[in-house]
Amino acid sequence: MVSAAQRPLAGRVALVTGANTGIGRVTARELAARGAHVFMACRSAERAQPVIAEIRAAGGTVDYLALDLGDFASVRACAESFLARDLPLHLLINNAGLAGARGFTPSGFELAFGTNHAGHFLLTRLLLDAVRRAAPARIVTVASDGHYHAPGIDWDAVRKPTRTRSGMREYTISKLANVLFSAELSRRLDGSGVTTHALHPGLVASDVWRFVPRMLRDLIKLAMISPEQGAQTTLYCATSGETAGQTGLYCDRGKIRKPSRLAQDRALAAELWRRSEEWAT
Repeated sequence: MVSAAQRPLAGRVALVTGANTGIGRVTARELAARGAHVFMACRSAERAQPVIAEIRAAGGTVDYLALDLGDFASVRACAESFLARDLPLHLLINNAGLAGARGFTPSGFELAFGTNHAGHFLLTRLLLDAVRRAAPARIVTVASDGHYHAPGIDWDAVRKPTRTRSGMREYTISKLANVLFSAELSRRLDGSGVTTHALHPGLVASDVWRFVPRMLRDLIKLAMISPEQGAQTTLYCATSGETAGQTGLYCDRGKIRKPSRLAQDRALAAELWRRSEEWAT
């Protein structure tokens, strides 16, 4: 018989975006192994199927939800599908993301900003009542230390197609938005029993880099860690007793760290929240 100590998340519900690959896959697998009922929210049911089979073969409980973060209609449908089950949501892991891609989302945003920030903002807002109902609960957003290089947020530029050739400048801005969002969310949920954390998992060998130009991608790979290593910071923020009583943290590879000066700007965080609410209406 499996003991409660071996399944500390038994009876809890987790939703992980982008759980079909990379650190999202490892996160979903590990949360299920610890007893959580995991919902994998990702674009491709076909690509999610091997992960679902892996989790179920190990005795875990997992379900699939269709989600394209760049399309607000898909985000709303995903949230509605989850909410129809009338479950509490103890762990929301905003994991999915992309880097080095160029384009424009169906909902009208620069591709990285729309996928990495705007889609997760709307999903979180739609699921917030289920998270509050599950308190104590946690919302964990996978950001990046790339946010230290963000020049700020140009509100006009994030509503236009990617400008730079590599897309990396836009990626850093989307990651700044992730950290600002998590910090502002922590202030808005103060006293609710819901805590929030943003994190840098390390430079992880995952599909997030699939759109980066080959030459740059080859250089990046030299410093990469495995998805198993990268997922440890997500799991630390989501399950550790050390982070349980704190909120609004930024964690860098398993250690609490101060985010960038811009990421600590409360006025900028409030403005991002205000605009994101308007865009998501």
